[in-house]
Amino acid sequence: MRQLLLVFLFLAPMMIAQDQTKQGPPPTRREDVKDVIHGVTVEDPYRWLEDQNSPETRKWIDAQNKYTMSLIGDLPSRPYLKKRLGELLKVDATKTPVEANGRVFFLRRAANQDQYVLYMQASAKAKPKVLVDPHPMSADHSTSVVLEDVIKDGSLVSYGIRLGGADEVEVRFLDVNTGKELKDVLPAARYFNIAMTPDRSGLYYDIFTDAGPRVRWHKFGTDVKDDVQIFGEGLGRELGTSTVVNDDGRYAFTTVFYGSSADKTEVYYLDRKSGAKEMTPLIKAQPGQDMNARFIIAPAGDRVFVHTNWRSPNGRVLLIDMKHPLRPHWQFVIPEDANATIESIAVTGGKLAVAYLRNVVSEMKFFTPDGRPAGEVSFPTMGTVNSFSGRWDGTTAFFQFSSFHVPATIYRFNSATNTKTVFAQSKAPVNSSALELKQVWYTSKDGTKVPMFLLYKKGLKLDGAAPVFLTGYGGFNVSETPEFRATAVVWAENGGVYALPNLRGGGEFGEAWHKAGMMENKQNVFDDFIAAAEWLVANKYTNPQRLAASGGSNGGLLMGAMMTQRPDLFRALVCSYPLLDMIRYQDFLIAKFWVPEYGSSVDAKQFESILKYSPYHNVKKGTEYPAVMFVTGDSDTRVAPLHARKMAALMQWAQGGKNPILLHYDTKAGHSEGRSVTKYIEDYTDQISFLWWQLGVDVKEQPAKAKK
Repeated sequence: MRQLLLVFLFLAPMMIAQDQTKQGPPPTRREDVKDVIHGVTVEDPYRWLEDQNSPETRKWIDAQNKYTMSLIGDLPSRPYLKKRLGELLKVDATKTPVEANGRVFFLRRAANQDQYVLYMQASAKAKPKVLVDPHPMSADHSTSVVLEDVIKDGSLVSYGIRLGGADEVEVRFLDVNTGKELKDVLPAARYFNIAMTPDRSGLYYDIFTDAGPRVRWHKFGTDVKDDVQIFGEGLGRELGTSTVVNDDGRYAFTTVFYGSSADKTEVYYLDRKSGAKEMTPLIKAQPGQDMNARFIIAPAGDRVFVHTNWRSPNGRVLLIDMKHPLRPHWQFVIPEDANATIESIAVTGGKLAVAYLRNVVSEMKFFTPDGRPAGEVSFPTMGTVNSFSGRWDGTTAFFQFSSFHVPATIYRFNSATNTKTVFAQSKAPVNSSALELKQVWYTSKDGTKVPMFLLYKKGLKLDGAAPVFLTGYGGFNVSETPEFRATAVVWAENGGVYALPNLRGGGEFGEAWHKAGMMENKQNVFDDFIAAAEWLVANKYTNPQRLAASGGSNGGLLMGAMMTQRPDLFRALVCSYPLLDMIRYQDFLIAKFWVPEYGSSVDAKQFESILKYSPYHNVKKGTEYPAVMFVTGDSDTRVAPLHARKMAALMQWAQGGKNPILLHYDTKAGHSEGRSVTKYIEDYTDQISFLWWQLGVDVKEQPAKAKK
């Protein structure tokens, strides 16, 4: 009987595939478009789909959506998924607060709300007061609010209004004492940071223009058209800036990022008290100096702590006294740890807070300004500490902790006593004790040891039949750590394995790990993911017919590589907001900002390495590809939706098997945060039901009722 069951599990997806080809995808016109790049002829038959607003493209999108929903709209798992995801996501949720002069500002979404509302709490015992509620701003609740900055005395907040999932926000200002909006409004644009001065005279803001990033000064009460540019002239679109003001308002600091992964940064400052009109270099390589490194600052009164990987791949911390800012006076106060990576630093109550990753598990330690240990915070399980907020001259700080199966808790931290208390805690109904989180290590193609987190129901039998959800990112120095994910809980509750490998290209093991997965080393990321999948099969967690993978953005590029490099290894893929045409990617939206991470086809040598893995250019007609769902939307103003449109058309044309190639295209949602919780539930339902359909997961028995 056991053998018959296993045979059925292997054959069920094949039987499904035979039924899903009754209706093929909509036809897509091909064109004979070719480019000769560095002597190589490159075909691009679906370039016409790059025009997002043409009537032909819009008609094609509508036809693709109808085809997709005709296949997934009535899948039997959908009612259960919608219900369970609703239980996990439609709960009171709070984002990490900001404290100012005893007032606490935070975003909170009630269980019956779609979007986060901006609140202010005047004291620990006071009832939170609504400052900005985005729900009345749009009938479908697609408009959201984001907290940008709070002035030191807590009397003024700046916040952004975002439409759909676009990166662009309109920035507004609210007088907390009177409840009235200022007349000043920054028009919708892509802002890196907003920094108001404590005297309420104005603000510095980093705006991404067509030419590149610029730092401007806006004086409150004046026309935005009269804002003064104080920094950034000549900076190109591959760069970014972020400006902050220290607590007393004397100094404005601008960090220049060479690409979005900030492999190299420079820091400039403006001494506002001196009346200076131009910024002065604080951290910048002089001729003959080797300072090609990352420098991230945390102002602390008249000093500045700097997290850097300069001559220290795992990171260390230096201290700069602004009274003596020249390099000979710099002091290194926190040394590099050979066995842990410094992920971030922050300040609170005259102390330095340092977040470490030790084997991809978060640690939080505190130090005095001269680097002496000043306490640490412990946590109950492997998880993630993030979103630390505090002030140098205050004693109250906040941070968040969660794990895949442990809903988020926000702690209020007293830096004077090194004690933490719960400020807010998610009540998502998860029986965490029924699930097991495990970290394993496997060997990649070149012999590199790579860690991977696995979440599954306790008592899982290793018989090669479990449905596996494998996901990853591998880029931009981003560390993929265990954070609460409703999709992980749902997958594990239903007998599956949720797997997250820590691919090279991320920041889990410092800059060396990052560089091993960027530029000409990008193939290492794909090899690491393939090795993770093969390890799961070899160790009898699953088999290729029960193996699904999903990734978004840079992780979408990863999915593109999986479908073109190892189509035999996966049964189904979800490829969200992806980069796929790597030959032309740098020509659209903000993608020049990613050239330091990927390289560019403009460079002949880089073109050669990029062409080898660019998914759009490695599709081969007649190949039996896995089932694929491409996910994107009109409001994605970060990764151009044209990647998913072109790749979906090409894959539908090339598919040599019977597995469906689908495009899930939203005409409102996009890449960024801001989607309503209802929209998140709808999207997750679509994606997981698609994967369960392909893997043959039959949800007849509901999981045991979760404990609160």
